Amino acid sequence: MSLPGWADPLPDAPQMRATDRWAIEDLGIPGLDLMERAGAGLARVVAETVPDGRVVVVCGPGNNGGDGFVAARLLHDDGRDVTVLATVDAGAYTGDAKANLERLPVPLQPFTPAGLEGAAVAVDALLGTGVRGAPRPPADAAVAALNALDVPVVAADVPSGVDASTGEVAGDAVRATVTATFAAAKPGLWVQPGKAHAGRVEVIDIGIPAGAPVEPSAALSSDRLLPSLPRRGATSTKFSSGHVVIAGGSRGLTGAACLAADAAARAGAGYVTALVPAPLEDIFEIKLTEVMTRGLPAAQGGHAPDGAPLVAEALAQHGGALVLGPGLGRTEPALAFARAVAARADAPLLLDADGLNAHAGALASLAARTAPTVLTPHAGELGRLLDISSAEVEARRLHHARDAAARAGAVVVLKGDDTIVAAPDGTAIVNPVAAPMLATAGTGDVLAGTIGALLAGGSDPLTAAAAGVRLHALAGRLAGAECGPDGVIASDVIASLGRARDLAAG
Repeated sequence: MSLPGWADPLPDAPQMRATDRWAIEDLGIPGLDLMERAGAGLARVVAETVPDGRVVVVCGPGNNGGDGFVAARLLHDDGRDVTVLATVDAGAYTGDAKANLERLPVPLQPFTPAGLEGAAVAVDALLGTGVRGAPRPPADAAVAALNALDVPVVAADVPSGVDASTGEVAGDAVRATVTATFAAAKPGLWVQPGKAHAGRVEVIDIGIPAGAPVEPSAALSSDRLLPSLPRRGATSTKFSSGHVVIAGGSRGLTGAACLAADAAARAGAGYVTALVPAPLEDIFEIKLTEVMTRGLPAAQGGHAPDGAPLVAEALAQHGGALVLGPGLGRTEPALAFARAVAARADAPLLLDADGLNAHAGALASLAARTAPTVLTPHAGELGRLLDISSAEVEARRLHHARDAAARAGAVVVLKGDDTIVAAPDGTAIVNPVAAPMLATAGTGDVLAGTIGALLAGGSDPLTAAAAGVRLHALAGRLAGAECGPDGVIASDVIASLGRARDLAAG
């Protein structure tokens, strides 16, 4: 696999170790030089976070402790009052860490919680990126003591207790104010629950040039993504701009399908058709001005299975992409309709909401589709697809997103503060754009319509999903600036989609 050019790689722990070896063994960069630069960057972040007062550096074994020794030395040389506590004896250090212990201008003291008293800032240099699982004694006591402080904590490379490769937290983990991570950010700093422990992430350049022979499978989306999307030109028509079919809606849930349809139009689709239960078509006709509607056979206030061939007809007439599920409802006829449509639709398909619930426990059935498929679950919906609890999904978000993508042969968009876009080959794109104002009803429908528009416009499913997520977040931020973060509603996000795409494209 290879990452797209608009993605910023997130090497996992083994890949970062391989990069370090390449720099030392193949390029001849001394390990001491790499450690010195890492410690210098760490010291700078500490000084910027808390410019004055006592610094307590808590060091564990290995090179993470060595990075802490360098930072302690440089902060001491800069006039700071520095205390260095270690969870192991001095004799346990070897190699570059031992060399920097010998340069330490202050005595190395055994760790005790009392040693943290009076600190203005603490440094977590306990466990590095290679440590997995819950911290074991004596590191666990140091993690607990750091978390009990009411002063900022700066983590070296990764907060101790966070799996750098996955973001999983098996036990207790340091809750850092800021993480100074070396050479490149790691997936665990951007994926929950690790993201919540990392605080602000600052990447420290330690002098490793580009070109390391590693191929990360995880990455952040970047500002390069949205300008790469196709745009309307002089010869564009409403159909060449993309046709999106929305299949959904039921009694009491007409708003979801309307939001998805309007979002698709605002995100760039030139033509949108809403396929809705026939008894509710008048409601959609009133609510949707720029969207075509067509009534399909209905049962129990929603869609019926015999409407599935009509969805295929609508797609055959104008082509495009299908968004299936917004406002669909959970009656058995509606769920049967969703399964039938997904099985026969020969077009790019996005499954959302009850379109996903229709496939609960039957995720692998989607792998038989020959056209691209995108799934947009939150943790509860992904749990139902995988037949596990939402808590299990939240504990291992990256793992379960990738697992679902592989099983379904689809791109999976696991929604959240750290929305993950996972492809069947294991590629995972994490959205770094924070937009807490999107925590309101209907924004998931807006995301579905947005990605649907990008699929209809010709983007491949990974690009469409990652771009849709980023565009959605940027539109949320624009809406928050105008309406106030707590006043945003889904239609505000729709209204901001065009402006967000235009601003992002420069």
